[in-house]
Amino acid sequence: MHQAWQIIVDSYSTTASWKLYAVVALMFVNWGIEAKKWQILVAGIQKIAFFRAFRAIFTGQAVALNTFNGIGEYVGRVVYLKDGNRLRAIALSIVGSLSQLIITLVMGLIGLVYVRLNILDEAHHLQGLSKFWLDAMMYSLSFLTVIFLFIYFQMSWLTKLMEKIPFVAKYSFYIQKLEDFHYKELTKILLLSFFRYVVFVVQYLLLLQLFQVEASIIQLAWVVCVLFLVLAVVPSIPVAELGLRGEVSRQLFGLLSANILGIIFTAAIIWVINRVIPAIAGSLFILGVKLFKK
Repeated sequence: MHQAWQIIVDSYSTTASWKLYAVVALMFVNWGIEAKKWQILVAGIQKIAFFRAFRAIFTGQAVALNTFNGIGEYVGRVVYLKDGNRLRAIALSIVGSLSQLIITLVMGLIGLVYVRLNILDEAHHLQGLSKFWLDAMMYSLSFLTVIFLFIYFQMSWLTKLMEKIPFVAKYSFYIQKLEDFHYKELTKILLLSFFRYVVFVVQYLLLLQLFQVEASIIQLAWVVCVLFLVLAVVPSIPVAELGLRGEVSRQLFGLLSANILGIIFTAAIIWVINRVIPAIAGSLFILGVKLFKK
């Protein structure tokens, strides 16, 4: 334990400390990609500048930090839209979230297959999860992924179908813009979600290397994908996500390394950089919006 702690302390003053600064820089790349997605999603109802979209994303993080599964993120984002467009934008934002979830599911499932075939054995196993239940989970998630992919790429057709339901028809104005999303736009949004996912993975790998969590880069990358899958399917409040992230990281990366302290530090710093810092910045943006209105 003392040796692991010394590695943590030394990591901030070694030549490898650039990796920490790179992770911070990638945070802006990460949310920049999300801002571009938001800009594309709402273009049909309101044109917004990239920096305004960027502020909306950070404001969404400020609200999301204290809501179940980050649902409040949508509320924070629409603050920067005109009054008549805010409710319509919520349906559009769900398209962006669905695209990110699909990428997380696909990459996570590939990661699960890799872990199942190349890491798990008699000496390395997940606590409380036998190979039978792991296989069952993989098949269930595969089926769920296919359903989500169908919904995503048939968005226009499904929206038109839903509008024929009397109850939904009364509120069709709020979802009509979903009909405008076709294969080309949806693929573009999905690609942006994939690039954002890659940024997440690279951030994790840089910190794992910085804190000397020793394992091959391929193994670490696929375990990171499994981690993101677990975080996506387990409901949580973002402000309490740190505990869940730490425990899941400990179990998964514990299959590869005994450096538990390095694993926990990686999970904690990623959470602070990707969640807390944007939320603080978003809070300042919210304050600015309120002062401007006054």
